Amino acid sequence: MRLIETLKNIWKVEELRQRILTTLFFVLIYRLGSYIVIPGIDPNQLSALHKQTSEGLMALLDMFSGGAFSNASIFAMGIMPYISASIVMQLAAIAVPSIQKLQQEGESGRRKIDQWTRYLTVVLLLVQGSAYLVNLNMQLRQAGGSLPEGLWFDIYAIVVMAAGSMFVLWLGERITDKGLGNGVSLIIMIGIIARLPGAVLAEWGTRASGGAGGLVWFLFEIVFLLAVMAGAILLVQGTRRVPVQYAKRVVGNKQYGGARQYIPLKVNAANVMPIIFAQTIMMLPITLLSWAQGDSANGFVQAFMDNTGIWYNLVFAILILLFTYFYTAITINPTQMANDLKRNNGFIPGVKPGKATKDYLDAIMDRITLPGAFFLAIVAIMPAFARVIGISGGFAQFFGGTSLLILVGVVLDTLQQIESHLLMRHYDGLLKSGRIKGRTGSVAAY
Repeated sequence: MRLIETLKNIWKVEELRQRILTTLFFVLIYRLGSYIVIPGIDPNQLSALHKQTSEGLMALLDMFSGGAFSNASIFAMGIMPYISASIVMQLAAIAVPSIQKLQQEGESGRRKIDQWTRYLTVVLLLVQGSAYLVNLNMQLRQAGGSLPEGLWFDIYAIVVMAAGSMFVLWLGERITDKGLGNGVSLIIMIGIIARLPGAVLAEWGTRASGGAGGLVWFLFEIVFLLAVMAGAILLVQGTRRVPVQYAKRVVGNKQYGGARQYIPLKVNAANVMPIIFAQTIMMLPITLLSWAQGDSANGFVQAFMDNTGIWYNLVFAILILLFTYFYTAITINPTQMANDLKRNNGFIPGVKPGKATKDYLDAIMDRITLPGAFFLAIVAIMPAFARVIGISGGFAQFFGGTSLLILVGVVLDTLQQIESHLLMRHYDGLLKSGRIKGRTGSVAAY
């Protein structure tokens, strides 16, 4: 009954109702575009491409594009080139003083960085579009077909895919402005969710047709998936609240300050960035060594091509631990936090302002980052563990890794925005007790 009452309250709020309908409309456009094949390509010859994207890194790319990658769609590149460009600009802001200065200039600086990010996105799209056509041609030849001959087709196909990806980015921005939630993050989440029903039905069909364990094992898989999701929610929402007291000052007959607030330090401040970095690092040496000759090189490549193997997951987990500390160190600045507190007459009870506050915050981050890094590594290798115990590759992707963390984070953010609209108009929240805590930031900000 409470669920029905909550849905009624959501529908009563006109602004919230309009935002939800607008979001659904833009999502529908995105999903329809995922099935529009690039002109000149026969969709009946994509069987080899579908097989290639059924597992491994290609399956991950296809999941993030909502199936557009395997459909040779005009949206085949998806939103990931923009995410990659955003990550490059974030790292450049640390190494390049001029970009760091732009970040401190407020709205005008942010607009300039966004413009550079889009230019870099177009460059990445042109490079990735060319690589996509080369791979597509190889897969079509396996099915007895080929791409249309001539440079003209290559040029317009790359332009069409680049324009499609920028249109997806435009849809995400419109969702942010007129819809509900962060548009770029929501589009990635929709792409992930689009694969979930098919994966569940395929797993159900396998178990129901006499697969190992039968339907009892399928029930165990669902319970296991829910448990992993609960753990991911704890990882995303886990924070250490540091109390902060602000000094009182009296101006005339009014008293200012004296409020007690908290600094929320996230257990997983790096979000999914360590997994993305680690996956990139794992793919580079494998690609280079695959060109080498010799049995020893081939043996090494084979050992690390198996993403369910011990060596692959051990190195993958170690890289995630290292990158978690690295990215946390460059995103959380205890020195700046201590200076901001001192400038605003704030202090942590029992800790002297200045260097003592900086050392105190630094020590807390060291303590909470270690369990967060281990938990993140466990979540990252969970799909490999699911494959080992007999879960199919398509369904195992939802048991951890980047896809699960993005899915959980975006859902929490969207629910938090819905709850904020309800509470603003004096309705009850979505939960019977307490409030939903969303993840700060967005996928695009990673």
